[in-house]
Amino acid sequence: MGTITFLLVLSFLVFFHELGHFLAARYFGVKVHVFSIGFGKQIYSKYWAGTTWQIAMIPLGGYVKMKGQDDSNPALIEDGNDSYNTKKPWQRIIILFAGPFANFLLAAIIYFSIALMGANTLAPVIGNVSPNSVAFEAGLQTDDKIIKINDINIKSWDEIGKVITTTQGTLQFYIQRDNKLLVKMINPQVSDSQNMFNERIKKRMIGIAPKGEVITLELGFYDSLIFAYEKTILASTMIFQGVQKLIQGIIPSSEIGGVISIGKVISDASESSFIALLTITALISVNLGVLNLLPIPALDGGHIMFNLYEMIVKRKPSERVFMFLTIMGWIILASLMLLGIYNDINRIFLNN
Repeated sequence: MGTITFLLVLSFLVFFHELGHFLAARYFGVKVHVFSIGFGKQIYSKYWAGTTWQIAMIPLGGYVKMKGQDDSNPALIEDGNDSYNTKKPWQRIIILFAGPFANFLLAAIIYFSIALMGANTLAPVIGNVSPNSVAFEAGLQTDDKIIKINDINIKSWDEIGKVITTTQGTLQFYIQRDNKLLVKMINPQVSDSQNMFNERIKKRMIGIAPKGEVITLELGFYDSLIFAYEKTILASTMIFQGVQKLIQGIIPSSEIGGVISIGKVISDASESSFIALLTITALISVNLGVLNLLPIPALDGGHIMFNLYEMIVKRKPSERVFMFLTIMGWIILASLMLLGIYNDINRIFLNN
């Protein structure tokens, strides 16, 4: 069942990505020969509205084959008003960007749906107060519920950290304890900490940890829109930073996961709850959007880079350079895929 769920989720995300390319291409009058979910031999195909819609045997991606554009033949040139070749660079950039944008949009829609159904989050209830911290000195205790900081109402634990790190000076904490409302003045101290990449950083803290109590947020339409926007931006930023840290060597290459890891995460989420499955689907959708924008020639980001070059210098890169960079891009992608699979297999044996 987990494998089926994985294939369905991946196919859905690929379909949405390619649909972005397809709709943008058709908007600019570019003929689309093939819309494929998967690679390799056809399993199913149907010709409709001038396009062959197909499902192929290898379900690890997909593609939209436009007139005048073919990744298997980067030097392809086809004339006509309905050809990708004849469109202006900015139009081609929009067609290319539409795929990743569709993934970001899909993630936002999923997060919005999660918010309307009831998003789970940690309650703003204190589980531990560090000795000698400013929170300890102010008299905060385990099981205290933070309901307000200054003029900001607090609904979740994440909001506490956001307020503390984005404000200056002393803060007024409104605490609920044993059906009593207490007010505590606390001046957060800049202390050593670690971010999600295990880097040592400095940030404002007061010395408290969550109790771990999970609550369901009840959000209206407008608040759900804000929730979806913030979650999509947060996921995008996290993945962009992750790629940057990987390039810098801060994150070791052994952390790269492949298709096996993705399949396991989706399978585990599907067994947990529908909300968990939606959350993982949204995160993977953002991941696809970000990775496709990397300036690697075989990806959308690489093609966007070529078109930006053409816009700036008023000419296309030479066919020889274009071919060389595209081949190098495929080599890089193949290497990353193999590394991901190698790491996945290593994890399987280590866990066993």
